Amino acid sequence: MSRAAFPDAPFASPARIQLDPLPLAVVRHEGIRIDALRDAFDQGYSAIAGLFGDGTLVPTGPALAIYYGDPMDTFDLELGFPVAAAPTEPVVVGAVAVIGSALPSGPAIATTHTGAYDGLGQAWAELVHAVQETPTGVWIESYVSDPTDDPAELRTDLILPVRD
Repeated sequence: MSRAAFPDAPFASPARIQLDPLPLAVVRHEGIRIDALRDAFDQGYSAIAGLFGDGTLVPTGPALAIYYGDPMDTFDLELGFPVAAAPTEPVVVGAVAVIGSALPSGPAIATTHTGAYDGLGQAWAELVHAVQETPTGVWIESYVSDPTDDPAELRTDLILPVRD
């Protein structure tokens, strides 16, 4: 079983991995809906990037989004990055609070989607269909590629924590 949540190469599909509780810097949204994601992503990632630029935070991995609950309904969301050390107190950037968190730990099933973000729904459906274990209700997207890259070349790793 692989222990790497953020591998250099794409995941073999599907791959069983073990998630470690890595420190994160995130912007948390409670009770959000899918139609509010664009604004949440833009504001959250911009705030955190500013903290990288001034040295307040040091990134150790790609951007990610962690969905808690049903992403097709109302859910909680953490947008952020793995960091060398998570903030111990909220860091306010404009109207956005960046807080410390941790990657959920435990077993997970992962795959890689290559292509535009509008294909993520289908990629998730395929991953869920392939999983034998019971999902925990947490959905993790790791945005390995720069979002300004050619949409056909974007790499997004999908990680579905499961119960033992």
